[in-house]
Amino acid sequence: MKPHIKVFKFGGASVKDATGIRNVAEIISQYNETPLAIVVSALGKTTNQLEEVLNAYYGNGDDIQAKLNSVKENHLAIINELFDESHEIYDLINDILIEIDWVLDEKPEQEYDYIYDQLVSVGEMLSTRIVAAYLNEVGIAAQWLDARDVLLTDDTYREGQILWEQTEENVDRQVLPILNSGKKVITQGFIGSTKDNQTTTLGREGSDFTAAIFSYCLNAEDMTIWKDVPGVLTADPRLFKNVQKLDRLSYKEAIEMTYYGANVIHPKTIKPLQNKNIPLYVKSFLAPAQPGTYIGIEVEDHYPPIVVVEKNQSLLHFARKDFSFVVEHHMADIFKLFADLRIFVNMMRNTAISFTVCVPSVSDRIERLISALEDDYKITRDDGLELLTIRHYKEEVLDSITKGKIILLEEKLRNTVQMVTKEVPLMERL
Repeated sequence: MKPHIKVFKFGGASVKDATGIRNVAEIISQYNETPLAIVVSALGKTTNQLEEVLNAYYGNGDDIQAKLNSVKENHLAIINELFDESHEIYDLINDILIEIDWVLDEKPEQEYDYIYDQLVSVGEMLSTRIVAAYLNEVGIAAQWLDARDVLLTDDTYREGQILWEQTEENVDRQVLPILNSGKKVITQGFIGSTKDNQTTTLGREGSDFTAAIFSYCLNAEDMTIWKDVPGVLTADPRLFKNVQKLDRLSYKEAIEMTYYGANVIHPKTIKPLQNKNIPLYVKSFLAPAQPGTYIGIEVEDHYPPIVVVEKNQSLLHFARKDFSFVVEHHMADIFKLFADLRIFVNMMRNTAISFTVCVPSVSDRIERLISALEDDYKITRDDGLELLTIRHYKEEVLDSITKGKIILLEEKLRNTVQMVTKEVPLMERL
C-alpha cells in the first residue's frame, strides 16, 4: 500500500526571516507521521534582489557588489539567529554564494535568459539549505534534494518545459526512497535542469508549478500552498475593500482565474492536479489551523464577482503602412513573433486595417517585436496601463471599479468582462 503523501509549498513570504522559518518548522512538526515533499521558494524578496544584481551586471553598473552584498547579509542575518557559529550551514551557504561570484567574474557574453537562470536560481538553493538545516536542528528528519537532479526540462531558459516521462522516473528513483525512509524532502521551487545539466527556471513565481509536478509524479493525496492570506480571495485585499474568501473552487474556475492573471496560484499549477484529481488547498501560514480554500473536482460553479488586476500592461496598435487589410497571414507572422519572443497576449482585437493587443510591459521584448515589424507597420505603444478582469460580473461592480478610469479596450463575454484602463485625474471646479 502506497503511503498517503502530501506536498507542501512555502513561498518567500513564509520564510522571509528567522521567525518565519521557525513558524514553517512548527507547521511541518504537526505532520510528523505524514510523508511530506516540501517545496520552498527563495527567502522574501531575494528573487527581486538577484534580478537587480543581474540587470546591474548586464548594464555594467558599478553597484553590483553592493546589491549582491545585500543578498548575502540578509541570509547571514537569518542563519546567525537560527544556528550557532560552528554549524555546517555557514560553509554550505558560502559555497552557494561563491557560484554567483563565478558568474559575475566573467563578462556577460551569453544570452540574458541563460544567465538569468544560472544566477537567479541561487535564491532557492540558499533558502532550502537553510530550511533543511533548521528542520534537522529542531529534530525533524529532513533531507535536502536538488530539484535540478529531478525536474528535467528542455532548454527554453526562463520558461523551461517539463519533460514529464524522465521527470516521473527521477521522482520514483530519488524522491520516493527518501519519503519511505521516514524523512521529509526539502527541495526548491522554480528550477529544473536540461539534459546537459544546465539550470533552467520554470517562469516567474513557478514554485507552485514545481509543487504540482511533484504532486502529480508522487500521486499525492493532496497539495497545499501556504500563503499570507486566508485562502483564495475575490480580489487583492491591497487594492480593494470588502473582499471575500472563497471556501471552495472548481478546477475550472481556478484555471480561469489564473489564466486571467490572479497571482494567488501560478497558471500552470492546476492542470497536473486535475489530471489525477489531486485536491489543492490554499491556506495561511499565519493561521494554519484555518481551513483555507479547497480546489477540486466536485464543486458547484456559483461564485460572487471575482476581480483580477494586472498592472504594468502595454497596448500595442499595428496598422499596415500600405493601408492593406490585416489578414490571416499577417496575423500569423505577428503571432509567430509573439511566440518566439515569449510575449503573452492578454487581450486582442482586429479591424480591417489594424490589430491591437494588450501585453505585459516587458520592454526589451516589446522593443524587439517593434523592431521586427516597423518596416511594414505603423506601431503605436501606450504604457502604464491596467488590465481589469471581472468574472461573474455585475454592472454595479463594473461602475465602481472603473470610476476615474479611461477604458481603452473592452470585451464582454457571458460571465467575464475584460478592460484595458488608464487612470485619469478627476476634474474639479476651480
